[in-house]
Amino acid sequence: MNYTCFIIKIISDPIQSYFEDNSSLVEIIGKFPQIRNKRTIDYFRISIWGNLADDVMKYYQINDYIIIEGYMFLNRDLFEIDNSVKNSQIEISVRKIYPFLLNNRIKSNNF
Repeated sequence: MNYTCFIIKIISDPIQSYFEDNSSLVEIIGKFPQIRNKRTIDYFRISIWGNLADDVMKYYQINDYIIIEGYMFLNRDLFEIDNSVKNSQIEISVRKIYPFLLNNRIKSNNF
């Protein structure tokens, strides 16, 4: 496992789940912003736990750019995007998250 820091773009709606001990998990699909077009796949899964997961559900949405810090590892399970690509996938377990470039829409009145 490697501790990493990236700027990513959120490309899927956050999906939140709860466990028996009321701990929260949010999973989103992100991608690296690309300056040039290339044919490589740059999608990866992001897992966010606890109170930070609740904040992600509250403040972030599709097409937001965020800075994430966390541990990166290779998930050996097959991962499918757009019903076409199946391969091993990078997964990042987030420890810290910062807004970078957010949409103009306000998702909640708590801003």
